[in-house]
Amino acid sequence: MGKVVIIGSGPAGVSAALYARRGGADVTVLSKGLALSGLAKAEKIENYYGLAEPISGAELHARGIDGAKKIGVEFVEDELLSLMFNESFTGFKVTGKKHELEADSVIVATGAARQSLPIPGVKEFEGKGISYCATCDAFFYRGKTVAVVGAGVYALHEAQALLPHAAQVVLLTNGAGLAAEVPTEIRICTAKIAVIDGDKRVEKVVFADGSALSLDGVFIALGTVGSTAIARKIGAQLDGNNIKIDAHGATNVPGLFAAGDCTGGLLQIAKAVYQGAEAGLAAVRYLRAK
Repeated sequence: MGKVVIIGSGPAGVSAALYARRGGADVTVLSKGLALSGLAKAEKIENYYGLAEPISGAELHARGIDGAKKIGVEFVEDELLSLMFNESFTGFKVTGKKHELEADSVIVATGAARQSLPIPGVKEFEGKGISYCATCDAFFYRGKTVAVVGAGVYALHEAQALLPHAAQVVLLTNGAGLAAEVPTEIRICTAKIAVIDGDKRVEKVVFADGSALSLDGVFIALGTVGSTAIARKIGAQLDGNNIKIDAHGATNVPGLFAAGDCTGGLLQIAKAVYQGAEAGLAAVRYLRAK
């Protein structure tokens, strides 16, 4: 039938995997680590359908994973770096730190986006020098000086995507320690950022010690790639910080679905499981119609 890749192993992702697999699809779930799931960190779950006694989030999470594995769902542990169309635009390419997966359909179930950069100038200059997608916007910074804010593998991935285009790429760690080895072509600045400044567009970054760095653009790549960044990069519509979907979990991008906390609304397991089921079934219908 086709291959479905699900990004995220929480209740929404596993529910989507169960229904897509039962529908006949080849299903792989990509997760940055099963123990890092928001559900797995919950001390206890109670007042939930079918549970007479409280259960730890970790145990409920493990039960869900086991059930999906028993019907043939594959789980891959990796850090997601990018989601893009394949070269023929007939499917998707999911790139992680260690794996690259091909998919006919993708379901994003990464949970809520909770990490941001609370620095003056970020919101004001979005679309005016502030970007969240190096692959999308690198072309506009040919021969210019740009910075990437972040200190992990995701930030390095974005910086490397800018190298062939920009005259200079600076990695701004904002006081954080580096979590990846950085090539010598990329300049590193570890100072804390105070403000991103400019007139009508980004012109400079001012640091807490009063020094400044002149720039033409700043790319935000904190921590690991989140749901908002995934959606924005591939052209999916957003509703604030949430991925915009229809009643069946479909985004405006054909073959791309979303479920769970990344779509906003009620942040509860029951809602995530329901949306995952809808998205899994919708992905199967999409594959059958291709």
